[in-house]
Amino acid sequence: MRLTVAMISLAALAACETPVPDSGAGVGFGSYAEYQAQREAELISIGEGSGVATGLDTQTITQEAAAAIDAAESSSVTSSTSKPAVVTNAAGISAENDFSAVASERSIEEDAALVEANKQAYVTIQPTAVPERPAGDAGTIVEFALSTTNNVGEALYSRLIPGAAARAARNCAKYPSADLAQEDFLKNGGPERNAKGLDPDGDGFACSWDPAPFRLAAQARR
Repeated sequence: MRLTVAMISLAALAACETPVPDSGAGVGFGSYAEYQAQREAELISIGEGSGVATGLDTQTITQEAAAAIDAAESSSVTSSTSKPAVVTNAAGISAENDFSAVASERSIEEDAALVEANKQAYVTIQPTAVPERPAGDAGTIVEFALSTTNNVGEALYSRLIPGAAARAARNCAKYPSADLAQEDFLKNGGPERNAKGLDPDGDGFACSWDPAPFRLAAQARR
């Protein structure tokens, strides 16, 4: 009894199972070209087909691809084996190290004579003693800057002269720079004396000249 029931169940399952298509049997035609021809005929029969075969000409495509590959390879070989272009406008480039180029211009004897002439024209400059620095005013303001410690505006000398600031402004305008004003100031008895009124505040510095850069340079060298 149980065996009978089991066989009936298996038979029912087999009847319900969806059949698996046979992929090896194709889809109703032997090749894609046949299918395309059949499909075109069906379209023509209902008035939609073009009547022109639409199959791909694989032979023509293969020949065109081969021709394109050959052209690309030929171009690559040509570019790799071609020699670089010769420079013809290399003006100013010396050819002295090219024997063939020099040989076409002059003989070995002429080249030797040219070398000898160059040796004769060669001049060796013998070193001479370093000239002494003149006792100019530039050294004076440096030495003066290093000998002082007060800041600009810090009075050390008495300058009780009415209108000293206005006089200093007029006179300082005559100098191209504060350094030149300080040099002239020291030449004429400064800092103790203020003959031209260039130091109205009595700090010893004419026309707001500042000794700080000289001091900093001296400190950096230590």
